[in-house]
Amino acid sequence: MAKSNAGDPGSPRAPWVLVAAVSLVLGLHIWAAAITPYGLQRDEFLYLAMGAHLHLWRMDVPPAIAVLAQLMRSTVGVGVAALRIVPALFSAALAVFAAVVAGELGGRWFAQGIAALAIIASPAFLRSGTLFQPVVLDQVAWTLVLFGVVKLARTGDRRWWLWIGAAGGLGLLVKLSIGIIGAALAAALIVLPDRRWLRTRWPWLAAALALAIGAPSVVGQIRTGWPAVAYARELSAQQLSRVTPGGFLGSQAQMLGPAIALAIAGLWELWRRRELRIVAATCVGALAILLALHGKSYYLLPVYPVLAGAGGAWAERVGPGRAARRRWATLASRAAYVLLILAYGVVALPFGLPVLPPERMARYAARFSAGNVTENTGGVLRLPQDYADMLHWHERVEAVARVYDSLPPEERRRAVIAATNYGEAGAIDYYGPSLGLPRAICGCGTYWFFGAGELPGDVLVTIGVKEAPLRRLYRDVRPVGHLVDPWAVTEEQDVWLYLATQPVTTLQQLWPLLDPRRAARLR
Repeated sequence: MAKSNAGDPGSPRAPWVLVAAVSLVLGLHIWAAAITPYGLQRDEFLYLAMGAHLHLWRMDVPPAIAVLAQLMRSTVGVGVAALRIVPALFSAALAVFAAVVAGELGGRWFAQGIAALAIIASPAFLRSGTLFQPVVLDQVAWTLVLFGVVKLARTGDRRWWLWIGAAGGLGLLVKLSIGIIGAALAAALIVLPDRRWLRTRWPWLAAALALAIGAPSVVGQIRTGWPAVAYARELSAQQLSRVTPGGFLGSQAQMLGPAIALAIAGLWELWRRRELRIVAATCVGALAILLALHGKSYYLLPVYPVLAGAGGAWAERVGPGRAARRRWATLASRAAYVLLILAYGVVALPFGLPVLPPERMARYAARFSAGNVTENTGGVLRLPQDYADMLHWHERVEAVARVYDSLPPEERRRAVIAATNYGEAGAIDYYGPSLGLPRAICGCGTYWFFGAGELPGDVLVTIGVKEAPLRRLYRDVRPVGHLVDPWAVTEEQDVWLYLATQPVTTLQQLWPLLDPRRAARLR
């Protein structure tokens, strides 16, 4: 990796672009949080519950989001406003890095501005910056890795390997998918002349640093019996098997709109510059891995801030010449492209930010998606799945509370509340304390690791649990509520509440049989 003299590494040429990008991203998310008719999304309940059950070195999933949840709980709180602003800050960082990469490659205000705009106007990046999930943290981690590779390639300064390792370690604390960009970088090193780095200690120091920082994730997997393998199998069987290469690639254009052309130009710009080919090869390697694994389309999003930055530099490089006619033509084409990105961003904004009420959003989705709004498991919905998963959780918990409150005091003291999925359980844990409810139990995924609690379960109030399996475990099972919600995802559209008594076994004896790792092995 030879040092390049192009641009001014580390010195943004247009800092006002960065300020404008951050202001625009935060402004959009604050506006959306102020007017949204939606509540928390089901995954957010899970991550908040993980924070309440935080065991740094014994988590079945990487612990960063749980640590962040618990940090927020002890400082700013976990209200909807706080849970919207925090991911928005990380989303703003993605736009900033896109602009910084453009400046790193010699781009001035136009290059930096259009790179940041490409990220801001993407409904996919808006969506990930709205939800308190590991997704946006993962995007930042990948971006930090790729930015470190850009700096390493441009300067040849071996200390950037430590940046790459630290970014990889932070990513390992967020999601195990950081391994995809790590594997892609390793493959790029092998196939390109940059393989000479492998004869030095620096890449190995970076790998060791990544493992040291990300050790809680690795140790957690070892101590909990590698549940990530079980979750990956379940995800592949239920969702990833439906992903096709054509659908994956087509979704990239939907997520970025006209800015996809800028990303493609950025890939070419990185490949054109010999010292930066390793960055291009790493991005292509990540794409190849995801295609081979049938990954979800949004898994590739983290490569786009760097590609957009490189694309901005390319767009400025092929700018006006000396001839006045060419100069005006170029300026006009630039303006037209910026307006095209802006127009797409405005039209797609309701798909990125939950600002339209369900009825209006359903009509909007039907108009602009040809009625093809589906959930991860293939079912057809009236709303985008994230939005359908942000409705009526408080009402569901209130229904559980009515049943719980109707019990005689003696039964209420012995009652356990059980849910069939982490959304229901997490919502009960979030809203339940203000309604006098105990914490819920759930024998699925991460919630299984929280345990069955201390009560044997001789009085059980359930939400979402099917009647047939309940009757195998309890001699007396009575329906006590029925919730119908046409706006919800499929599994929440028709939900029964049951009161079960006279158990044939205790919850503590039953719990090992619900182990998600065991269920995966049986499949």
